[in-house]
Amino acid sequence: MKCKITRNAAKKILQELNKEENKELKLRVLVTHKHGDHAHYGLDLDKPGDNDEIVMTDKEIEVLLDRNEPMLDGVKIDYLYLPQEGFVITNPSKGNHGDH
Repeated sequence: MKCKITRNAAKKILQELNKEENKELKLRVLVTHKHGDHAHYGLDLDKPGDNDEIVMTDKEIEVLLDRNEPMLDGVKIDYLYLPQEGFVITNPSKGNHGDH
């Protein structure tokens, strides 16, 4: 499985992961819901479970992905400041380039 994190997103994620209370946790990307060939994604901090694959990104951030969810393979995490500040999670490899 693959996961890409942009530089802006990595900065925000590392701020959370480096907090003392989060030292034992990893970033989790999850599918919040699906319809047709389209998925919506969310982020959480969590510990690895039995179905998780731990993916090391080029930003040295370990990401938990459920290996039983094909819509997670190839996910991209970005952080945008405009038009609204926040994380944007897409999966270009699955044809998902943003929410509709």
